[in-house]
Amino acid sequence: MTAVAAPLLTTGHIGLNVADLDRSVDFYRRGLGFEQLGSGADGDRRWAFLGRGGALVLTLWQQSSGEFSTSTPGLHHLSFQVDDLDTVRVVESALRAIDAEFFHDGVVAHGEGASSGGIFFADPDGIRLEVFAPLGAAAAPAPAGPAPTCGFF
Repeated sequence: MTAVAAPLLTTGHIGLNVADLDRSVDFYRRGLGFEQLGSGADGDRRWAFLGRGGALVLTLWQQSSGEFSTSTPGLHHLSFQVDDLDTVRVVESALRAIDAEFFHDGVVAHGEGASSGGIFFADPDGIRLEVFAPLGAAAAPAPAGPAPTCGFF
């Protein structure tokens, strides 16, 4: 049997189930700076498209109840990359202004000796999120020691 070469795949958009669409749209707009590109409803099924510069990044689907579960298979966390730690801190400030829940105090490294790092927090449904920069966090604390910080929060 001949092996088939895997196609080059990149992440398109991310779809998240949310319990309260209006609350989630507000969080992602005010806390992370996304633009609302569109929205719709079909009876009690509601959705919103969020992005930046006209490019779709997140779709939010109001079809859940309760909170995000870390004890069942599925999404572990959603990570967003920015250019530098100054930008991470700008996002952190916006999130603190809307009382987001943080898992660590300020910027942390991805692990002992790692140069990348960022902030770890939850959206209103408890979905775990991260905003990180690839460089500049070598002197920041590493809460999980040599283990990946983004794996254990």
